[in-house]
Amino acid sequence: MKLEMQSAILRFIDVTFTSWAILLIVGCGNSDLTETNTVEDETLAVWFSEEAAIRGLAFQHESGFDGRQPYLPEITGSGAALLDVDGDGDLDAYIVQSGSLHDDVEKVGNALYLNDGFGRFVEVPGAGGAGDTGYGMGVSAGDIDNDGDIDLYVTNVGPNVLFANDGSGKFTDITEQSGVGDPGWSTGSAFLDIDNDDDLDLVVLNYISWSMATELKCYVGNALTYCPPANYNAPAIDRLFRNNGTGQFDDITEQSRFDTSFGNGFGIVGADFNVDGYVDMFIANDMMNDQLWINDGNAGFDDNAMLWGSALGEHGIANAGMGVAAGDIDDDSDIDVMVVNLEGQTDSFFRNERSYFRDATAEIGLGLSGRYTRFGVVLTDFDNDGQLDLYEANGKVSAPSPTAGNIFDEPNVLLRGTNSGQFKEIRPIGGVGSQLEHTSRGLAVGDVDGDGGMDILVVNRDGPAYLLINNLASRGNAARFKALTAADGRDAYGTMISGRVGEKRLYRRIQPDGSYLSYSEPIAHFGLGTHKRIVDVQVLWPGSSQVEAFGDFEEGQVISLVRGSGRIN
Repeated sequence: MKLEMQSAILRFIDVTFTSWAILLIVGCGNSDLTETNTVEDETLAVWFSEEAAIRGLAFQHESGFDGRQPYLPEITGSGAALLDVDGDGDLDAYIVQSGSLHDDVEKVGNALYLNDGFGRFVEVPGAGGAGDTGYGMGVSAGDIDNDGDIDLYVTNVGPNVLFANDGSGKFTDITEQSGVGDPGWSTGSAFLDIDNDDDLDLVVLNYISWSMATELKCYVGNALTYCPPANYNAPAIDRLFRNNGTGQFDDITEQSRFDTSFGNGFGIVGADFNVDGYVDMFIANDMMNDQLWINDGNAGFDDNAMLWGSALGEHGIANAGMGVAAGDIDDDSDIDVMVVNLEGQTDSFFRNERSYFRDATAEIGLGLSGRYTRFGVVLTDFDNDGQLDLYEANGKVSAPSPTAGNIFDEPNVLLRGTNSGQFKEIRPIGGVGSQLEHTSRGLAVGDVDGDGGMDILVVNRDGPAYLLINNLASRGNAARFKALTAADGRDAYGTMISGRVGEKRLYRRIQPDGSYLSYSEPIAHFGLGTHKRIVDVQVLWPGSSQVEAFGDFEEGQVISLVRGSGRIN
């Protein structure tokens, strides 16, 4: 069955879109999509304005460091989610708070902000029941019980928590009955349908086996600082939980072979990398080999990162993988991967060749990308020109003394995708008019104000959150698509949507996971440049070998594509 599905999907790719793929593979890149900026005016482009405070999103992260011995979790920061918790059609914000590792300090809970429909936010007391006071790390979201609303999973240093949504943005802790309360130091997580049974399963990354009692002392000169994870020599096993169809989960870590390889995991993204109809997983590990878990079609996984050439960086060493993003950068209908790393290590861009990855970091202009320590990372089309852009959230992890104010702070970086296939850094740095420097960690994207431009939410360690509103004057047109299952209206994670813009066919995947400990809007965002419509929109649903055609759409719309409601091609 798996081989038949893979063959059918490959026929869809190779027959239906051959002409477009050939053009892109040979590097033609010839398109009538208009370039948003010339090389000359790139240096003058202001893409975003920071508007968190004026829009009511007054979140202040707390690491818990108080001048005593530094503890490793304190430098890692936390994540955030942009999602519609109350079903009113706009994006709300859920931000994970760290707080303190000490029991004698009052705990600060996670925060939930509701959007008023115009990109302004009001904080919900107690986060609507999801104000967990554990030492927070990350968040993922998904409709676990197929009731039409989105639920939350929060990872902590200590027990994780699963919150069920009643549909209005009010949450109930169902961790115990669901069976997903991992007690370790968990970081990234993601909801994925690993077995194509139309419910969402859960993967949870664990960083290291750690406690305050096992904390080590490391020094820069004579000053205490944060130790690297390799010093602890205690990587932890990640967990895989299978949804039994009722919103309850079974731990299948061992039977799925998910325990046969391990690392210090931070970032995770799910995608069908080998185009066989089943979702795979890429995990970015800190100072250990990255992992590529290939799905065997029976809820079993094998780590094929070495076989595929994606376990190590371009110099053949394990990098300090922090965040990971996935997208079809070259529009050849398969999913490529971007991993961001420590200062002094370049980004790692792995171009998908359908049975292996090729390190193309230098080829796309990122051979000198290691001047900052990067955590959050996203690939999306910010200027709506039809090319994916790259945004990286940066901040140091080591410095002479944790007490020296802003010594971990760095600026974030924005790079524009071009028709040549290379990324070009935007100036002013980060695409903002006034310089922003904090210790940035979590990063989520979505259209917060509903104007067709992708905005950015950044969590800063021991600092205020950024809400970067996209106000690029030369931004092109856009069309946006939600992909929904037929039965319950759940977001169909893993859906691949394509459409023709001018003479070019673009591919976008519904993919809210990735980045660093965060969750982004589950949307297929198509920049159209100066074009007014996207034509011949086609959908390859998860677990399907048959493409569904939905026709043509005008720009400026958010279209919900429901499985089985279009025209079968």
